[in-house]
Amino acid sequence: MVRRILLGSQLRRLREGQGVTREAAGYAIRASESKISRMELGRVSFKARDVADLLTLYGVTEDSEREPLLNLARESSIAGWWHSYSDVLPSWFQTYVGLEGAACGIDTYEVQFVHGLLQTEAYAHAVVSSGHREQVPEDEVDRRVALRLERQKLLFKENPATLTCVLDEATLRRPFGSHAIMDAQLEHLAELSELPNINLQVTTFELGGHPAESGAFTVLRFPEPEISDVVYLEQLTGSLYLDKAEEVNQYEGVMRRLTENSLSPEETRTYLHKIRQQY
Repeated sequence: MVRRILLGSQLRRLREGQGVTREAAGYAIRASESKISRMELGRVSFKARDVADLLTLYGVTEDSEREPLLNLARESSIAGWWHSYSDVLPSWFQTYVGLEGAACGIDTYEVQFVHGLLQTEAYAHAVVSSGHREQVPEDEVDRRVALRLERQKLLFKENPATLTCVLDEATLRRPFGSHAIMDAQLEHLAELSELPNINLQVTTFELGGHPAESGAFTVLRFPEPEISDVVYLEQLTGSLYLDKAEEVNQYEGVMRRLTENSLSPEETRTYLHKIRQQY
């Protein structure tokens, strides 16, 4: 997904630099203007032949300039590891998993349950099981939990992503599973909060109203300067991605105010142990 976005943004700059319209670009590869728009937004896959034709149209003829972009086109067609979970992974969530895995920074606010990247296996199992009104086969629950645990590896790789997570107190008070499961989850949070790449904070009930009145959200940041920050909003049957600067800035401002007004990481650890004593 990120490779497609990166390639699309570079193709757009090349096209605009040459004064070529989307309509003319589409004609060159036997496609529509709307397909060029989708390609430049990284929303469709790329054929190396189409990219080669566009590069020629845009005046990029040197192999040293063409080959890196053609390699991006080839690599963008390689399926990510999460595609092996397509049997339990909604199509609208596959995009998020790809973006999350490529992000260098993740800022998130959760109000319903502990964020998936911070869940224990037992807690994740309880969350997945409770999230369906119909009875879900045990093997499907196990697959969904395995996917969640696989996603968590991005926090522990050689150059891990940084995670800033603000949890509403409700996520800690709402029980999923047994008391033992909740106690282990709270202990797990306290341990993870010690990691240098994880900033965990809790916004307590005592704070009252706060800026994140619209609910949970995630801001994804990427190492490539060509790729803008993306806000991810999840709904019951789909998701929404925001990448317009004015919209992203609003959510980043909300996240900044949340971290300023929530318990500090040190206070959060103390608070987690305090709640553990109540289970």
